[in-house]
Amino acid sequence: MTTIQTKLHYHFDHVGSYLRPDHLKAAREDFLNGNISREVLLEIQHDEIKKVVDEQVKVGLPAVTDGEFNRSWWHLDFLGQLGGFEFYEQEDSYKFHGANTRTTNVRLTGKVHANLAHPFFDDFTYLKSIVPEGVEVKQTIPSPTLVINRDHRSDLWSKYYDSWTDFLDDLAQAYHDTLQHFYDLGARYIQLDDTTWAYLIAQLNANEDNPDERAKYEKLAEDDVYVINKALAGLPDDLKLSTHICRGNFKSTYLFEGGYQPIAKYLGQLNYDGFFLEYDDARSGDFKPLTDIWNGRENVEIVLGLLTSKSADLENENDVIARIHDAQQYVPVENLALSTQCGFSSTEEGNVLTIPDQWQKLALVKKIADEQLA
Repeated sequence: MTTIQTKLHYHFDHVGSYLRPDHLKAAREDFLNGNISREVLLEIQHDEIKKVVDEQVKVGLPAVTDGEFNRSWWHLDFLGQLGGFEFYEQEDSYKFHGANTRTTNVRLTGKVHANLAHPFFDDFTYLKSIVPEGVEVKQTIPSPTLVINRDHRSDLWSKYYDSWTDFLDDLAQAYHDTLQHFYDLGARYIQLDDTTWAYLIAQLNANEDNPDERAKYEKLAEDDVYVINKALAGLPDDLKLSTHICRGNFKSTYLFEGGYQPIAKYLGQLNYDGFFLEYDDARSGDFKPLTDIWNGRENVEIVLGLLTSKSADLENENDVIARIHDAQQYVPVENLALSTQCGFSSTEEGNVLTIPDQWQKLALVKKIADEQLA
């Protein structure tokens, strides 16, 4: 096997969120109700993060996260504390299939800028301090695309900007400065999670015969590429940057469905080092779009999410191996890695499985990855 050295080069990886222990959930509830102080919550949170780090190391992950135990939502806790945004409660929940979420959202309050006092920086510093030598620290944050014409988060842009491009430029700079600050604190692997592309798949498919509407979503895709690449431009060469293209993950339900073909050419333009792609069921389509997503970039890694994080049921090893072989028609095996399709707990509610189930699932991912991709 020819070895191609990507920046990531982990044949076994994971998206990053883990089921919250009941002790941590209770502590967060006690804090919100004023029954314990922030200091007590932080002590409990740190203790549980140390445990989840130890479990990740034990299962053999080369890069570990804090399980996202410092947040309630995978995206809003970060976005609502970015400069120029605030939290608010909207009228409707998010439209998951078969489940209702809470109604938290964020909106603009001024010009967008990095918040160098963002609590995620302290969270990263703590995580880095407890990860053993030889294991990578991975920081996860939502993509900037989550505020571009999604769920009303950028509705007020014209109140603060003369042009849409000015807004996009400030958003990109805020992210660039944030990523650089993580790097300055010691981060060398950052993952930007993104449901926008799955949203665009749904909209482009729904408007296949409506050129005017389709053009609107194609323009949004172009804006997304512009912002992401502008945010990533000029960052240090040894900073590894990946993205997770997610179809939604709440109590084992989902938001969107559809194969990657409508957006593959846009993903192929993004200057990431790795792409976590969901391929755990029929909603994900076939592997043909991998040709355009990988786009012949020998230093780009495609992380196949072939095992589901939504169920405790263990996949058949031979079926997973057969799918890895299918994917090799489009991407060299040297550029492939394996993961579950998403995290286990994108919000603090978590998916419908147990904590032991999640480690058993990851052990299976590692076994297959070691045998097929190492």
